[in-house]
Amino acid sequence: MDIIKILEDMGLELPEVSTPGGSYQSVNVRGKVAYIAIQFPINNGEYLYTGRLGNDLTTADGYKALQLCALNVLAQVHKKIGFDHIEGLNHLDIYFQSAENWDESPKVADGASDLFSKILESRGTHSRAIFGVHKLPRNFSVGLTSTFTLLE
Repeated sequence: MDIIKILEDMGLELPEVSTPGGSYQSVNVRGKVAYIAIQFPINNGEYLYTGRLGNDLTTADGYKALQLCALNVLAQVHKKIGFDHIEGLNHLDIYFQSAENWDESPKVADGASDLFSKILESRGTHSRAIFGVHKLPRNFSVGLTSTFTLLE
């Protein structure tokens, strides 16, 4: 499966890999599990989709923001592990900041889930958790962490 080709066919490309904003690794492998640190909607160094969902941004914006976060996860996997070394995606933790009465987080979370399912096909099946938080770094609207099982 040529993931880069699938992305190109969808009109998408992997962003540049961002560097950690603190004392941690963006990809940490323990045994057969790869933990991908939180990825934000950053495209080649540009901070996008900042603010609160339901106030500064629409649900559709949030969907696109999480799609970009997922592309950043894939960029990390591509650079640090290689797509040929992953057995599959395990789990997503999705964080968002929103207006008080906004309640469409599952629709926003689908931005990441849909992309992983399309790109990774059966290897993209996953569980997920969604967390509303008061504040994310740099006022990002969303953030995404993930785990992958690696092939032996």
